[in-house]
Amino acid sequence: MFTGIIESLGTVVSFSDSATNRQFVVKSPFAAELKIDQSVAHDGVCLTVVAIDLAAGTHTVTAIHETLRVTNLGQWAVGRAVNLERCLAAGGRFDGHIVQGHVDATATCVLVEDQGGSWLYRFRHEAGDQRLTVDKGSITVNGTSLTCFDTTNTEFSVAIIPYTYEHTSIHQLRVGDGVNLEFDIVGKYVARLLASRG
Repeated sequence: MFTGIIESLGTVVSFSDSATNRQFVVKSPFAAELKIDQSVAHDGVCLTVVAIDLAAGTHTVTAIHETLRVTNLGQWAVGRAVNLERCLAAGGRFDGHIVQGHVDATATCVLVEDQGGSWLYRFRHEAGDQRLTVDKGSITVNGTSLTCFDTTNTEFSVAIIPYTYEHTSIHQLRVGDGVNLEFDIVGKYVARLLASRG
C-alpha cells in the first residue's frame, strides 16, 4: 500500500523490450536501499524491482503488455522524471490517502494555469461507473495524492503548491500530456456496492 506522498524523483536512463514486456532502468537517490522483489510506485504504477546496480545508482523494473496498455508507461522516454514512492512501512505516518498503485485510467491535461504562487491543472478522462471524483475528495495523479475540485463525470481540477510543483514531476506536465489516475478506493467500493443493489 502507498499514500501518494512522493518520496523522490527518479530518472529513466534506458528501456528495452523483451517480447511484449518492457524493462525500465531508473536512477534514483535511494537505489542502494532497495531490494530485489520490492514494490515501488512509479508515477502511481506499482512495479517490482528486478535488478539493482549499486555503482550506477539504478534499479530495473518490468512492465507487462497490459500495464503498458492501460497506463502512460508506454510513452516514457529516456530522461523522463518519474515520481517514486516505496510502500508504506508498518507503523509509518499516513500523510496522504489510501493508494494501491493500481491505475484505473489515464487522463489528459487540458489546462495549466500559473496563479502567481500556485498552479491550477485540469484533467479530462473517460466516464465510468467507478471513475468518481468529488469536490475536496482525493485523487492520485501520477502517484501524487491531490485534492480535486470543480469535478464533473469526466473532468476535475487540482491546485498545486510550490513544494509539490518542485518536488514531483508535475512541473513537467504540459497541455496534451497523459497522466495515470487512481480514484479513491473508498469511493470505488461505495459505487460498486450501490451498483450491486441496483
